[in-house]
Amino acid sequence: MCQIFAGQDPADYEPQTRRLRLNGQSTSIRLERSFWQIVDEIAASEGLTTPAFVSKLHSEVLELRGEAPNFTSLLRCACILRVRQTAVAVEMVAAE
Repeated sequence: MCQIFAGQDPADYEPQTRRLRLNGQSTSIRLERSFWQIVDEIAASEGLTTPAFVSKLHSEVLELRGEAPNFTSLLRCACILRVRQTAVAVEMVAAE
């Protein structure tokens, strides 16, 4: 069983840093490539570029919470939510 997890391509979990602007501030965010792929997919599904999506998400978090203490973790959790939503949608279609 663990071979599925241990045997994955190291490129998938290689960290990748992207520079972008959040609320007018230049910053960099470091995520594993697999997470960036999901963030890119979410952005495209929203009709946004990845930097625009990340900036919009950051703004919404600030509006709701007043701060974004660990924004990279929030991005990773957003990816997990997306994967879960996709899995549920696939299960629903398969059940029909």
